[in-house]
Amino acid sequence: MRKFKEFIIEKLILICGLACIFFVVLIFLFLLKEGLAVFKIETPIKFLFGSKWYPISEPPQLGILPLILGSLLVTFGAAVISVPIGVACAIYIAEVAPTKLKEILKAGIELLAAIPSVVLGFIGMVTLVPWVKNIFHLPTGLTALSGSIMLAFMAMPTIVSIAEDALYSVPKSYKEGALALGATRWQAIWRVILPAASSGILAAVMLGIGRVIGETMAVMMITGNAAVLPHSILQPVRTLTATIAAEMGEAVVGSEHYFALFAIGIVLFVISFAINVTADIFLHKRK
Repeated sequence: MRKFKEFIIEKLILICGLACIFFVVLIFLFLLKEGLAVFKIETPIKFLFGSKWYPISEPPQLGILPLILGSLLVTFGAAVISVPIGVACAIYIAEVAPTKLKEILKAGIELLAAIPSVVLGFIGMVTLVPWVKNIFHLPTGLTALSGSIMLAFMAMPTIVSIAEDALYSVPKSYKEGALALGATRWQAIWRVILPAASSGILAAVMLGIGRVIGETMAVMMITGNAAVLPHSILQPVRTLTATIAAEMGEAVVGSEHYFALFAIGIVLFVISFAINVTADIFLHKRK
């Protein structure tokens, strides 16, 4: 009877895993079905590298290069802020903080991850946007920098949690051996523990970036939504996700605009899939 129960549980887990893969494939096929129709109107080169996004003009101009560059600029800015702070927090929690403080910090990080993105976007509009405007003497604080700072806060819980797990999984004998050989506590962390956990830390960074590039509400609220080629992090930009969220409700079903938004979804799907696969490869890397 026990073996029968284990057999049923194993098969149920297998079915759940296969169902997840099946649903992802269905989503991708649906995106392909709706999105590839845009290439009957616009060539892939013009669509990906065109500099003008005017989907309701006559004729429509469907270049998404400003949207791609806007997404990359905001993501890069968020990574520059969140990666050093996130990894440093993970090191402190895993190797330095006392046990009681460690529990408080981990609870706080989990609480930060639970805040809805629309709430963070509203907080950014009220506090961060005026601050950026006044500090840099800009006509508007709705810029890529504002989006980068806010998205950095959203990526940090992912980076800290996974990086802390990677550091905690390093065998204690590594640290004890380094200390026994005369290394200081910082030398043991920097030269032994960090290299040993580098695969997990890199995976944490990649997953944090994946969270940033897929974010919608916060960037739509505080980046300015200007579909122009960005020349500075202090100017308004528009991201791929914000474009879909802002325009899908107004697009006529079956129009060029409608198909173009689904094609943007394909681009986002490919980018997110590549980031997650890269993170998975590094996470399971064994030296």
